[in-house]
Amino acid sequence: MTGNPGESLSIAMNIGTTIRGYRLQKGMSQGDIEKRTGLLRCYLSRVENGHTVPSLETLQKIARALDLQLSEFFAEEMIGKEMSGLNLGEEEIRFLTQVQRYSAHLSESDRRLLLAMVRKFAQTTLT
Repeated sequence: MTGNPGESLSIAMNIGTTIRGYRLQKGMSQGDIEKRTGLLRCYLSRVENGHTVPSLETLQKIARALDLQLSEFFAEEMIGKEMSGLNLGEEEIRFLTQVQRYSAHLSESDRRLLLAMVRKFAQTTLT
């Protein structure tokens, strides 16, 4: 990795948080991932806690174990960066990320309807 050490640590923490979020969302333990990938549970813990930056090959193994595409890890990273300026909590970001993920499979008209509903909810909570 290039760049400063703080940037590397930030990326490690974010990818680890992303992996943990997907794992918990799917109701899986680190042991389940260990069985599917052959990666040790202690290594998975270090990744999730941001102490280790996994290689792309290792990320691919973890993605397969979670029945995800590798790109989904990075899509969530981008969403997290976009939302970081909104002063949202971790639960709110996780919820919005799930909405984004599910809305990707909607038709354009359904996506517009969902967005209109979210805007209406936001207006009623802000007033």
